[in-house]
Amino acid sequence: MTPIAYLLIYFAVMSFLGFFASMYDKLAAQAGKRRISEKALMLLGFFGGATGMYVTMQLIRHKTKHKKFMIGLPVFIVIHLAAITAVLYFL
Repeated sequence: MTPIAYLLIYFAVMSFLGFFASMYDKLAAQAGKRRISEKALMLLGFFGGATGMYVTMQLIRHKTKHKKFMIGLPVFIVIHLAAITAVLYFL
């Protein structure tokens, strides 16, 4: 498999993890249960889960009033796209 394939699989898996983490946090908030910390969610977004998290947040209206999520996740998405573009360009 090529390096770009590994990179795309990595981002896809991380996006799914971001999706499920956002869903879990929303359901935990509604049920009054233990939640995922904002720091952990942002780290997950930084390490590749930002796309899944951002889409999920828009669909379920979760964390949309938090500027660090509404600005930070799109910034992470741009960084991820730049990384993918750089790998494509330099390989």
